Order: sequence, then structure tokens, then C-alpha cells
Amino acid sequence: MDKRFWVGFNLVKGIGAVRMRALLAYFDSLEDAWRASPDQLQEAGLSSKLIEMVTKVRAGVDLEKIWAQIEAQGISVLTWDDELYPPRLKEIEQPPPVIYVRGGITLDDHFAVAIVGTRRITPYGRQITEELASFLAGQGVTVVSGLARGVDAAAHSAALKAGGRTIGVLGSGVDKIYPPEHLPMAEKMMKQGAVVSDYAVGTAPESTNFPPRNRIISGLSMATVVIEAGVTSGALITAEFAAEQGREVFAVPGSILAPQSKGTNKLIQNGAHPLLSPQDLVQALNLTRAGEFKAARKAIPADALEAQLLSALGDEPVHVDEIRNATGLPIEKVSATLTLMELKGMVRQVGGMNYISVREGQGVYEVDE
Repeated sequence: MDKRFWVGFNLVKGIGAVRMRALLAYFDSLEDAWRASPDQLQEAGLSSKLIEMVTKVRAGVDLEKIWAQIEAQGISVLTWDDELYPPRLKEIEQPPPVIYVRGGITLDDHFAVAIVGTRRITPYGRQITEELASFLAGQGVTVVSGLARGVDAAAHSAALKAGGRTIGVLGSGVDKIYPPEHLPMAEKMMKQGAVVSDYAVGTAPESTNFPPRNRIISGLSMATVVIEAGVTSGALITAEFAAEQGREVFAVPGSILAPQSKGTNKLIQNGAHPLLSPQDLVQALNLTRAGEFKAARKAIPADALEAQLLSALGDEPVHVDEIRNATGLPIEKVSATLTLMELKGMVRQVGGMNYISVREGQGVYEVDE
């Protein structure tokens, strides 16, 4: 797969999940789509306006040069076709076709919670944010936020100090860290997590970019926690996305007189879970599994038996009885080993005792640079 053409279409404003699926359905490859005539693009379902934009972008960019710049900056590009693409994000209604990553994404990030809130954080909000982020990091849960001033920055910083993983989702290209004073923190995050974006490299942090990126913050996460938020806060957009994606929403209650608590109190009034203690998250999300997941991957190395089971699996679901027949192993050993491999993130049960391989031969995935 040549990712240059995914990057090319990502440069065309208006080519999102829906239209990308249409192109992939009509053409044999995105390279064919990139080189297609206007008539072919029209047959694939693109409007005349979009065809005009595709034509303009194709004429004005050098994909080889762009790709060289991406590689030179150590940026990884993940598409729907990548096994490394975050599974939770892929589950949302319109997952971004392309995400750019600086740092690494691992299977540990499957256990992730978003912490978001106001830029005008109060001492109360800071205390709650730091305590919650530190607690989650200590439980092996990745903290996701937007790298903005206020609650976001406090959450990332506390997770880093606790030795945990944290992911920042940008409203700009991953080479344009915003706000600029957070660059040192972002560089630490690249070593203990990642900064990601679905905006093309070089994209400036324009105000209109931030609301859409919030769907990625919630999409990467099991749940979204709003610490403090005014009635017009962008954090409420993230909470709305989370609810639409079927993810849990928590809000920290505050004084009815405090402007920063009006949004969170309203969320609770509308059905969000009131967060009174970090234990509320542990119970609601069964976060004890995160520790078990990490312990299993560290304590149980891959062996010949795991390799044998992986050889019987692929992208299509295979029933446990078929795996037993293919390997000739006792069903008890097959079932027990598959359970451990699922904890290690090597396989996934997709219902009815059917399994697929997450990534053949590996229990952890890191983004290749």
C-alpha cells in the first residue's frame, strides 16, 4: 500500500471518511483514484466542486517531496488499512482515514480515558485534574487530551510525572505544536505516548480546526471526563462526541456559582455520570483489566504455542473448534492460550468464540517511524 496517495487525498478539503470509502469502493487503489480522470471521479460519486479541488491539489503538490518531509520529521502515517490504526478510533461512525503520529502507539493505549476542560482552570480544577490523571497513569490507563492550556495541559503533565502514557490530539499538523509553549511537554509526550492529528503536516492551528478534532479525543478513549467547563466550552463538544460514539461521559460537579462549573453541572443534569472519586471510573469501566493486560504481556512471552495458534488466524474470524482442528491441540490448551493471548493483545475475540489476529506474531505494536 502506497500511503503517499492517502496523504494526497487528505490534502483535499472535503475528502473525509464518506468520500474516501466511495473512492476505495470504486477504484482498485487510491493510486488509481489519484490518477483518475474527472469523469471517473464523477462516476465514483464526487461532486463537480470536489473534482475541481482534487484536480487543483494534484496539480499543485509533489507527493514525493511531501512524503520525504514526513519521513524527515519522524512522522508516522496510519490509515484504515494499517493494523496499527487504533481500534477504538476505527469504531466511530466516521473515523479519520489518515492520522499522523509523532511518538508511539501501543496496545496499552487501548485502555485510555480522555480528560478535558476549560483553559481557565481554577485551583479546584487543577487539583482534581492532577489527582485523576496521576491515578489513571498509575493504573496503566493512557490519558488523552488536546494539549491546550488549562485542564488539558494539567492532565498531560500529571500523567507524565506519574510515569504514565499520554496522547495529545492537535487541531494542527503534528509539526505545528500549539500553543508553542507546550512544545517541551509535547516532546516528552512523544517518548511516553504520542501527539496525533488528522490534519496534514504543515496545517496551522486555526480556530475552526479544534472542534472537529475533539471527535478523535473521545474516539480514542473508553470514556471522557470533563473537569471544568463553561457553558460554551469546547470540552462540551468532546462530551457530545463521546455520547454519540457510545462512550461513557463523566463530569466533575462544582459550585453552582462558578462559571467554570456551569457546563459540567449541566452535563450531570443531562445524564452524565458525576465523578466524585477516581474509583467511579474504575468501577464503571472495569479499569482493573488495564493492569492485568500489562502484567500478562510482560509476564508471558510469545512462544511456539502462541506462534502455532497465530498461524491459524488472520483478519477473518475463526471459531475455536476450527483452530483446534487446524493445530491438532487439545481444546483446553487452545482456549487457555487464546485467553492469555487476548490479554496480551495478540488476538481478539469477536463474538461466538470466534477469534482474529490483531497483528500476527507480535503482542505489542509500535508506530514505525
